[in-house]
Amino acid sequence: MIFEIVLGIPDVETYWNELDNKYQVGKLSGKEKTRFNKLIKAFRLLESNPRSNSLATHEIDALSIKYGFKVFQSYLENKVPSAGRIFWAYGPDKGQITILAIEPHPEMKSRTYSRIRLAKFPDRRKKK
Repeated sequence: MIFEIVLGIPDVETYWNELDNKYQVGKLSGKEKTRFNKLIKAFRLLESNPRSNSLATHEIDALSIKYGFKVFQSYLENKVPSAGRIFWAYGPDKGQITILAIEPHPEMKSRTYSRIRLAKFPDRRKKK
């Protein structure tokens, strides 16, 4: 199954739009260009196989309990300081994955995920 990637609102959508606009006009810094390319690669992997070994996807129980739905974390990068992570969930509609946060890997082990603030699901597109 191929999933549609949906951006959480407003945070992830705003972040992505800013990066994409800079990309369109050739104004990405070196760091931003690297992040942009890693995001594109990760989104493509999520679309085709959210459980891809290279994403190292796993559920984050603390966030699932806090928000009341299953929240997953996938690697954006690994083995670098503050390696990026993508937090996502299935939905709001069948066949969709919503990106809820893009964050550096939490360094502290106690209350690691308490600081992660997730974006909201966009309004459902399909009406029943």
